[in-house]
Amino acid sequence: MTATEKYVAAAYLVVFVMILLYVVIIAAKLSRLDREVGELADDIRAQRQVDAAGDAAAAAADAGADG
Repeated sequence: MTATEKYVAAAYLVVFVMILLYVVIIAAKLSRLDREVGELADDIRAQRQVDAAGDAAAAAADAGADG
């Protein structure tokens, strides 16, 4: 193997490692983002349940006051 071929192989190796590192970083960010979106969805569901319970209690109170 000539010196030129060694340099070309080294350059390809560096580019491959950089792309691999980029993919790993993006995968980690995607995983974190997916987890955060799941947490936000859970928070929204919980808030909607609290709001629905409050609305039901208010409607019951209104019905009792009217009767």
